[in-house]
Amino acid sequence: MFSRTVLARAFALPFEQSARPLNTTFGACLRQASTTTTTSQSHLEQPSEPLSATPRAQTSTPSQQPPTSTPSNTIPTPKLPVAPTFTSPLKVTQSLLEKLPYLTSQKPYYITAHLHDSPYLLTEGDHLRLPFLMPKVKTGDVIRFNRASVLGSREFTLKGAPYIDERLFECRVRVMGVDSEPLRVKEKTKRRQRHVRQVRSKHRYTLLRVMDVKVKTADELLQEGAVVVEDGQEVEVKA
Repeated sequence: MFSRTVLARAFALPFEQSARPLNTTFGACLRQASTTTTTSQSHLEQPSEPLSATPRAQTSTPSQQPPTSTPSNTIPTPKLPVAPTFTSPLKVTQSLLEKLPYLTSQKPYYITAHLHDSPYLLTEGDHLRLPFLMPKVKTGDVIRFNRASVLGSREFTLKGAPYIDERLFECRVRVMGVDSEPLRVKEKTKRRQRHVRQVRSKHRYTLLRVMDVKVKTADELLQEGAVVVEDGQEVEVKA
């Protein structure tokens, strides 16, 4: 018969042999993990290329870099004024050339100028307050009105269909300043609500003064290259 000590050792031997590889593998994994952590820490603490290793040259000349945005004080290219270009010379009838001296000899002239599809009856020396603030103009600027439907004197009138050619006349105005109305306060509320909201408004308007209204003579039109035709002209002179 076997003793209890021999039997205990016989049954415990397989468990000890099977447990040794597990302990060995677990210890190897711990050593590998510690090695990897140490290696990663060494890479973080000691970079291969320090940031301050290479000094940078300093210069006072600014670098030429393309602007990222358009400055607020510049006018965009699509909004710049376009010079008038005419593909064909001015065509005037013989009757217009014959009656034009009667119109040019009578002063002062009046003109119905159109600005934003709104007509303004003007003569030389008149003051005009526009119902809006004209953008991008300063005090002292000279502006030319190039759209007019009626141009005449005391006895003669030149009408266009719908507008007169701008090469027949000149109407120049000067910007005098900006006018503002008194402060207006309007109360707004909604039904079944006790809250009252106040809306304040103070509009500004541009002031203009008509400096010159001129009708070109027949000689000036011919010197500028006007062509005399018999018919087919949109403008006419009425006495």
